[in-house]
Amino acid sequence: MFRHLYNTRTWKWALALVALACYSTASYAIDWSGVPSKKVVLFYPGQASWEWILTQSDHGGAVNFRKGKDCRVCHEGEEKDIGAKIASGKKLEPDPIAGKPGSVPVNISFARDDDTLYVKFEWKDTGFSGGAKSDYKERVTMMFGTEDIKEAARAGCWGTCHNDLKGMPDDAGLSKYLTASRTKMSMSGGGTNYKSDAEIKELLDKGHFMEFWQAAINPGKPAEGIEGYILKDRQEDKASDVKAEASLKDGTWTVILSRKLNVSGDGKRSIVAGQVYPVGFAIHDDYAEHRHHYVSFEHTFAIDSGTADFVAVKR
Repeated sequence: MFRHLYNTRTWKWALALVALACYSTASYAIDWSGVPSKKVVLFYPGQASWEWILTQSDHGGAVNFRKGKDCRVCHEGEEKDIGAKIASGKKLEPDPIAGKPGSVPVNISFARDDDTLYVKFEWKDTGFSGGAKSDYKERVTMMFGTEDIKEAARAGCWGTCHNDLKGMPDDAGLSKYLTASRTKMSMSGGGTNYKSDAEIKELLDKGHFMEFWQAAINPGKPAEGIEGYILKDRQEDKASDVKAEASLKDGTWTVILSRKLNVSGDGKRSIVAGQVYPVGFAIHDDYAEHRHHYVSFEHTFAIDSGTADFVAVKR
């Protein structure tokens, strides 16, 4: 019996079982039964960008936005109607995908233990597939910054979306970025008007970046935890501190993202009590790629206590 354990194939199988066991039991660190959740309606945005938000001829709310009214102040409760209109191709979508739902309601919960933040997402699988194809069936993302990043505070992850990104009206093949990384901006975006490497590094060191956590999911495989940040462009950390879990039961997805509260490294911020973090959420469903996803308006979270949409209390 013990001799068989030294068989290479047996060892590989045993190690795989151990890895799967570790993966599937990680979320039991939190008892979710007493954690409050909030329903957030994610909707299809089409080619709406940061520049579009600011352009009166395109966006009727641009004047109010420039005066200080944020997206959610004017449009909360309208997500389902907005998503349906855009997904149909009536506005902001030159290449509508037939049958694609305009919105997805998601129940989101935040909790923490001694040293880790956990974020849980639950939603009904859309059962829809169409459009550009990603390498992953589902991707669930949260992107957050600090209140001194105006785009984050006013529009969540929308502040990283510009007209010159891939699939957008002035497609220059660029990835997401923040306006602070450019020497100048136009209504087409910031293009390659990059600030110097030294200036970018200074912004990074000051915490002027959007951090993202993502669960990348394929059937029959453990979810992959992806971490990175957005400043000059989208940077993915190859040594991710983010862990991800996912399950699909009776047509409902449950996805949990988690990461240590205290971390170090470029594009990573320690999450501390007493601070409010602007956050946006996104889901790429059924192999959707690039802008063919669902997004939220801006929300906020805090640790332990505070005035925020989500307060992660120790469990």
